[in-house]
Amino acid sequence: MDTEITLVHDMSSSFSHPASAATAEEEAYRHIQQKLRLGRYKAGERLIPEEIAAEIGMSRMPVREAFRRLASDGLVVLRPNRGCIVAGLTLDELYEAFEMRSVLEGLAVRLAMPRIDEDVLDELERLLDRMERAGQSHSGDWVVRHQEFHGRIYALSGRPKLTHQISALHAVIEPYMRIWFDYIDKPLSAREEHAALIVALRSGDVQHAEQVMREHILGTAPMLADFASPNRR
Repeated sequence: MDTEITLVHDMSSSFSHPASAATAEEEAYRHIQQKLRLGRYKAGERLIPEEIAAEIGMSRMPVREAFRRLASDGLVVLRPNRGCIVAGLTLDELYEAFEMRSVLEGLAVRLAMPRIDEDVLDELERLLDRMERAGQSHSGDWVVRHQEFHGRIYALSGRPKLTHQISALHAVIEPYMRIWFDYIDKPLSAREEHAALIVALRSGDVQHAEQVMREHILGTAPMLADFASPNRR
């Protein structure tokens, strides 16, 4: 679908109170991103900056700047004179997102291994228990707990740009994960796979832990793609 946005810069507001403008842009960015991740905005939906600005209680300029950041994250598409449209993923793009995640999170594991000690492993065990409890209640919290588990690992990489890229991929995939979880039970192997990952991290074998992470992520893609396929029965 053709999508776009015309951005008109208010030069006077850009040069006055730059710190406040940056804060407002960040607030707008997080507000819109959260709604996108929760599936409140649907693929193909046009986002109206004036409406979002009124909802948050700010001018439209920070919202327009937030659109730029969201476009670089792959969450919206901007084109001149047509507006800001929520991006959707084709099946090929969905697979590509998981392929990128597998490589980047595998790298994050490799970098994180020197920082993984018994305290971290115990914390991951607790996060896994929380994920399991959320899954038993059949709530969208399972997706949140799942991201907390993965986020704790890749944050230990100590690479801010890497963690930003991984977080952006999680944000792109999250609406599909939530819809998937709403309609079907989570894979029965989910706990076992994450437990196996903790075992691999505990082993201290960097190459093995990286491979387990990559295989875990790649294994999710076909299940989610099958659910998202228009030919699914």
